[in-house]
Amino acid sequence: MRAKSRAQIVAAGGLTVLLALTACSAASGEGANASSQKNTAITADTTDISEGVKPDEEAIALLPESVKEKGTLTVAMDLHYPPTTFLAEDNATPIGLNPDIARLIAKKLDLDLKFENTGFDTIIPGIDGGRYDFTVTTMSPTPERLEVLDMVNYLSVGVSVAVSHGNPLDISNDDMCGRNIAVTKGSNAQLVHLPNISEWTCESKGKPAINGVTLPNVQEALTQLVSKRVDGVFYDTPALVWAATQQPNTFTVLEPQVDTRTTHTQAVGLKKGSELTPAVLAAVQSILDSPEYEESLEKWGLTAAAIDTASLN
Repeated sequence: MRAKSRAQIVAAGGLTVLLALTACSAASGEGANASSQKNTAITADTTDISEGVKPDEEAIALLPESVKEKGTLTVAMDLHYPPTTFLAEDNATPIGLNPDIARLIAKKLDLDLKFENTGFDTIIPGIDGGRYDFTVTTMSPTPERLEVLDMVNYLSVGVSVAVSHGNPLDISNDDMCGRNIAVTKGSNAQLVHLPNISEWTCESKGKPAINGVTLPNVQEALTQLVSKRVDGVFYDTPALVWAATQQPNTFTVLEPQVDTRTTHTQAVGLKKGSELTPAVLAAVQSILDSPEYEESLEKWGLTAAAIDTASLN
């Protein structure tokens, strides 16, 4: 498996991000600083990475006939999480690593693709209820999720804490006790990691617990950090590095990454026992072996998060 340390993400991904990506850290222009810097090179680039990619006949052979006849896959995403999942400047076209992966899955299976933009915490109920076929939305395969989803690995990223530039409150990974730390609704950070870290580093030592402030998405969390309504943001490292490079002198991402005592694999999600799972597993492996995977990772500053093997959790 390829390396994926915090330092490598900054070195291998941060420069790419700084040179190439557009600032979309606040949806619809929210936040005085959050959308102040733009580079139209990427926001104008809505090219479908799957153009010219040939379908994978072995993966197609694993598709159920009902799906072949329908001819379309519906993918659910919360399009507010740059650089993995967000909207182009037209506010209509999904861009980022996850839309690239979804488009490639559909192309490998020779199917059309329909995007559904929905809140992160509504994705799993939507898949379980049959409204969506799958998701590619930087979702970790936790035991709770695996009770209702089949999950196929495609990425590995860590988590970090972003604070105001220069860290004026002198916050550290081991001392966030009593601080207001933003997490996103339905995320592992909210449900598992921050409560655990609060217990390990604060409560077990008789210190005040970390106050987790749950917000709808990372853009809103960063906006509230700028306005000093929270003291820090706990989220995926690449997204925080992306925000810090896009908005110089606004955020500092603490080093090293937070040790959550778990792995940080990200996975495609499908309904538990879905007839689509074998075909999607084969398609994802075909993508990991393709030049388009490396191309997308490099474009979005995520080369250090690459993996080699698509496995079913």
